[in-house]
Amino acid sequence: MSKSHEVEYCNLELRFDRRLIRNFIKALIQEGYSLYWNESEQQFIISIRTGRKLIKLKFERIGEKYKIVGNYSFKDEKLAEMMEKLIGDTRGHAVVKRFKDRQILIENIMFGEIIRMVEISGIEHKVLYQKEPAVTVEEVMQALKSKRPEERIPVLRLEMDYELATLFDAIQAGDQKAAMACKTKLDEMRQEMLLLEM
Repeated sequence: MSKSHEVEYCNLELRFDRRLIRNFIKALIQEGYSLYWNESEQQFIISIRTGRKLIKLKFERIGEKYKIVGNYSFKDEKLAEMMEKLIGDTRGHAVVKRFKDRQILIENIMFGEIIRMVEISGIEHKVLYQKEPAVTVEEVMQALKSKRPEERIPVLRLEMDYELATLFDAIQAGDQKAAMACKTKLDEMRQEMLLLEM
């Protein structure tokens, strides 16, 4: 990315704890950024100086956690990389627009991974990548024909309750690996439930 390139982050949905904010501040300081921060009951704001520009990242407090709010635009390559690492680490959602010369590259990110990438050049619009849906049409048809839903839904609800309890225990114990495994299972169960309830 050269100086003429710009990256814009929109519709950010990142949730994390105070430790991640501290690590982010530490990483910014190690990269040589001039910054300061202030905190209130509702918000934590990090002000970062990049050349002549001052960027204010706003983190809204939600109970013991924080959520980043607002749209941000960076011309600083390193800061853009750090922002993308933050999106990946939190398994967050975002729309990332990369402006280069007369092209715009738009990335839709869900749970920390790109699900769709579109390139816009003038009036041309080209889909470069689209993640395949997790549920196929054949699976939907099979679920509709089956009499299994009446039997499976109550069992699946119990399994989801158990997995939620396991996730809670993993979060309380600070076991991120177990928590991620639980979230993956819960996502699969949620998709199955959506199929069954159609």
